[in-house]
Amino acid sequence: MTSITFARQSLERFEQDPRRALVLGELHARPFPLMKLPRALIVLAFMNADHGVRDHQILSDMSVRRGVPPPAKDARTHAFAFGKGKLRWERHTEFCTYSWEGPVPERFGDPVAGHPFGADFDAPGPLIGGVHLEMRPNDADGQAALEIFDKTSFCFSVMEAGLAHAATDFRQDGDGLTRILVLDDGLPPARAGALAMRLVEIEIYRTLALLGLPLAQSVGPEVQALEGRLMLITEEMKAGPGHSRELLQEITLAAAAVEASSASVLYRFGASRAYDEIVRERLAAVVEQPIAGQESWSAFLKRRMAPAMRTCRSVEERQASLSEKLARSANLLRTRIDVELEHQNRDLLSSMNRRAQLQLRLQQTVEGLSVAAIGYYVVGLFGYVAKGLEYEGFPVSSTVLTALFVPIALLAVWTVVRRIRRRHVRPSHEDEAS
Repeated sequence: MTSITFARQSLERFEQDPRRALVLGELHARPFPLMKLPRALIVLAFMNADHGVRDHQILSDMSVRRGVPPPAKDARTHAFAFGKGKLRWERHTEFCTYSWEGPVPERFGDPVAGHPFGADFDAPGPLIGGVHLEMRPNDADGQAALEIFDKTSFCFSVMEAGLAHAATDFRQDGDGLTRILVLDDGLPPARAGALAMRLVEIEIYRTLALLGLPLAQSVGPEVQALEGRLMLITEEMKAGPGHSRELLQEITLAAAAVEASSASVLYRFGASRAYDEIVRERLAAVVEQPIAGQESWSAFLKRRMAPAMRTCRSVEERQASLSEKLARSANLLRTRIDVELEHQNRDLLSSMNRRAQLQLRLQQTVEGLSVAAIGYYVVGLFGYVAKGLEYEGFPVSSTVLTALFVPIALLAVWTVVRRIRRRHVRPSHEDEAS
């Protein structure tokens, strides 16, 4: 006793991670009920239409009317006595369940009395599943009750390693509930409660898993149309690079449509896969053994659910494949457009080079003319100087002096113009080098 107290006091000294209590509590959040047979179980599953706000309000009102404290806002489970039985509520990710456990009617298939789901019960959301399960002794009356099921979809197997037999036809009775009968061959209360809840979960989760099928069937034609659109685009791509930019815009619109379609089914398909996996786990947990001449639960559900799940996976895979193909086609078109732009840039540079050469030649022509014109004016000015020298008695005539000065003037003007041109060209080369 001293060591236990010491250990508890030692743990209290440590700072507790707030997530530790949530993780430890999750293991015991939904314990199986202890069921003393015979017993009836009515379970209704509702979708959470408003994130559980109305669900919590309805449950709180029911609890208060029964003199029970209402559940906390973040509660996941809640239970209290109702009539001759017990009502249990559980909150899940996108749905909630109301389970009532009470005495069985006189015969299997008769209406169950005393449950809370009458005219006064206010549903918290759309009904997605309902189960009417009874656990009775495996005697003559229990065997006779098997005749109530539809033989076209009748499933009958040994459960819990021979401690029980479970039967259902996965059809709804007059109240819209799926009928399940468990014949007891020595189940203890704990195992009886576990088996009952697992069979109920098989029915509810297989319904939720199949919600992806209508969505897959509605999205399938849209995916097929987009696949045909991609085929036409690729055929136009093979024809030539005439309309690359128009095709790229069309591919972009198609890719946006595929992404929107994938986003619309992403959650539902993911949830269907998760629910299908839960159904498989629950079937494995009940330790089912087939009976010769009878169809087992696993065989029936596999035969009916597997095609639906494959349809959902097929649509999802087609969407993913279509998205990848559109991305590859878009990359090919972008590459083609880049090559076309490179060719256009090359032609533009060649044209600019030719223009630059023409401008250079024109500039050289203009420079030659400017040298001649400037030289002409310079020689004319020098003519006045030569005439003045001749007038002053210079021994050489002005005409001879002017003639001799012409090449000198032209050479001087050409040298000056060339230096000016080099001075302008040098900074441009320095800018290109930098």
